[in-house]
Amino acid sequence: MHMGAVITFTARRPVDPSALTAILAERAARLPKLRQRARAELFPPGAASWAEDPDFVAANHIHHEALSSLYEPDPLAAYASRWIAEPLDTGRPLWDLTLVTGLPDGKFALLMKLHHALTDGAGAYAVAAGLLDGVKLPERKSAPTRRIPAQRSTLDTMKGALGTVWDQANEAAGIASSVVRATRPTLSPVSAPSSAERRLGFVRLPLSELRQVRQAHGGTTNDVVLAVLSGALREWLVNRGHRADGRTLRALIPVSVRGRAGNRLGGNKLSGYLCDLPVGEDDPVERLRVVRRAMTRNKAAGPSRGAGALPLLADRVPSLLHRLGTRTAGQAAPLLFDLVITTVPLPPARLSIDGAELSEVYPFVPLAPRHAVGIAVATYRDSVHIGLQVNGEAVPDIGSLRDAVLKSTARLLDAS
Repeated sequence: MHMGAVITFTARRPVDPSALTAILAERAARLPKLRQRARAELFPPGAASWAEDPDFVAANHIHHEALSSLYEPDPLAAYASRWIAEPLDTGRPLWDLTLVTGLPDGKFALLMKLHHALTDGAGAYAVAAGLLDGVKLPERKSAPTRRIPAQRSTLDTMKGALGTVWDQANEAAGIASSVVRATRPTLSPVSAPSSAERRLGFVRLPLSELRQVRQAHGGTTNDVVLAVLSGALREWLVNRGHRADGRTLRALIPVSVRGRAGNRLGGNKLSGYLCDLPVGEDDPVERLRVVRRAMTRNKAAGPSRGAGALPLLADRVPSLLHRLGTRTAGQAAPLLFDLVITTVPLPPARLSIDGAELSEVYPFVPLAPRHAVGIAVATYRDSVHIGLQVNGEAVPDIGSLRDAVLKSTARLLDAS
């Protein structure tokens, strides 16, 4: 359940790995979230909390790897695939940074890995931003004093508490009922036995081309991306010997509710939509129309309703049941959806580290048990960056999926 990002930078001068890792360690040490580790609690049973690690040393989480193109045609993708497959040590703060040098054209990469328990995609950006130039880092501060609320009667307090519990119970029951109704008895063609092996792929698309499609056919840029990915998955299935006509693949589309929650760095503030991707449709424009209709329905219903709001259910479940049921729920994920497609928000401002300008950022979503593929998308300045992560045993060649994304984009652009 860790997520990651491969971020490349263009350096104006030769990279000094020791100096750069020292800068990263200094900035990471000042981010409160990166100093915390999970700690089990006695009560309530199964509960855990975050506590500052007394032995925390930021430099212990930061590594350097020098690559060579002599042995691998794409050394960064090959190394990052091995890197993301390594689990994090749950006995210490749940993050890892690796500086990768030796890339062509004076570039270097920063590989960032965070456990999903620590934060979600939007929160991960807030953490990563603290490592970049020109970002004001939080200082250690004592907890702010809170104004003492007006005294309430015991009866009013009990009424308020019972009302909150009742509302949450009703919402949880509605979501749970939707989840049960949405389960499917058959496994999908993108299901596979779980494996620790991973392969990563990078796809960069010009944002101007996706906007051209959007102007021709309507919808949002995210709708266009989903339509492109639907076409890519269609071709990929056919190339793997599966029937695509008449088929859909159901994607879980995470939705951040962080704006409502108000805490940029806090843990997970997620809901989600379920969207049936029209991989059975050969016409790229019709695929976009189907995706638009589905996402419009999802947005009208809102992120707090339906089976896609499964992440909200976790906040309503007692900690002991949550701990006991998580593994079972994870194994049952293919019964509810076939893959995850998530979007990570990035600002349009130019970003850099130690003066080196950020050029590409490829996010990677955790791969659920028995899922063969997961997709994450980040738009930065004039490009859309798509991070593909696959089960390495089930999908030995990720190049065919990467090529399918490019072909699907070209077909949709030609039709626009």
